Amino acid sequence: MTMKNLELNQRRTLATPRGVGVMCDFYADRAENATLWDVEGRAYTDFAAGIAVLNTGHRHPRVMQAIAAQLERFTHTAYQIVPYQGYVTLAERINALVPIQGLNKTALFTTGAEAVENAIKIARAHTGRPGVIAFSGAFHGRTLLGMALTGKVAPYKIGFGPFPSDIYHAPFPSALHGVSTERALQALEGLFKTDIDPARVAAIIVEPVQGEGGFQAAPADFMRGLRAVCDQHGIVLIADEVQTGFGRTGKMFAMSHHDVEPDLITMAKSLAGGMPLSAVSGRAAIMDAPLPGGLGGTYAGNPLAVAAAHAVIDVIEEEKLCERSASLGQQLREHLLAQRKHCPAMAEVRGLGSMVAAEFCDPATGQPSAEHAKRVQTRALEAGLVLLTCGTYGNVIRFLYPLTIPQAQFDAALAVLTQALAE
Repeated sequence: MTMKNLELNQRRTLATPRGVGVMCDFYADRAENATLWDVEGRAYTDFAAGIAVLNTGHRHPRVMQAIAAQLERFTHTAYQIVPYQGYVTLAERINALVPIQGLNKTALFTTGAEAVENAIKIARAHTGRPGVIAFSGAFHGRTLLGMALTGKVAPYKIGFGPFPSDIYHAPFPSALHGVSTERALQALEGLFKTDIDPARVAAIIVEPVQGEGGFQAAPADFMRGLRAVCDQHGIVLIADEVQTGFGRTGKMFAMSHHDVEPDLITMAKSLAGGMPLSAVSGRAAIMDAPLPGGLGGTYAGNPLAVAAAHAVIDVIEEEKLCERSASLGQQLREHLLAQRKHCPAMAEVRGLGSMVAAEFCDPATGQPSAEHAKRVQTRALEAGLVLLTCGTYGNVIRFLYPLTIPQAQFDAALAVLTQALAE
């Protein structure tokens, strides 16, 4: 007998801890492309996509076929015990795709946080230094090191300290909140004067577009400034592309929007179409710094996830999803901008490609308003549209629809959004 949402919700509160926060009070039964159906048969348009995991949509046929074919061969050997061809060929493909010139190497892992932690390990092994600099508003994972790197206290850090040492934060540029590129870079130099000698810094890690931080895109002059600082002091520049990768910003990687290169790139989420897989890719001389055995993991580079990732890359290329990302994102931005006259609380619309967000502030005070964002999210969900909030103040709505969403469904979702904003 099929369970009802209310009954499952009651069972969840008894069986699972409150620390695993759950947004929706309905339970998924099945999904296809950009649509979810709950256990009671109601359909929802999914503009969350598993938090940016499903750029190729739920259950893309090519991804399903690839997983099924691998199931017929083997599901696990532990790559570092008995290796397999799929891992090697995926590493080769990623090495060719990342926007880093020269010889690259790639190591596969399981989660985004795991990729970030290993990128830090690689940078420390390469430089022989301990320090790491991240940015306000950043999100780099829920592991102990990931939390230390993350630039947002609630809910990620409350009650979990102490955190690893030699982690420092600098402001991330935000024109809406009065943080210019010049001010952000000055603050970085200030860290070198007051907190840590740059000769002790192994890495600077930055999201080209902050995810949890509110879809704040790094300005081009800021990224050039970071590259110059890293070159001056021998620091490894890490681009965290866990959320921005695989077409979300209109290019395969968000760093392709810039005229500078990182040294390492982390990726996960949409890499494998819903299967758990992550990677660190970058300059071979840096990637080779750890000794044999220093990198890896029992499930790292799982064969089923690797097969799915090959299919995802094929789909992105053959269905021209980067171009579609740019087109859908432009439509959404234009639509949101047109609604601003009906929704004075919408303070800013921003984004690259289909990594689009709307930030809400109280029209009377100009202060960030999580209440306005939550109200829009709630109204949309009642009408069958799943949206996510984010931002340091929780006042930003981010849009993460599958890039494969049918145009008619996308247009219908915008109509729902219009009504939610008007209310």
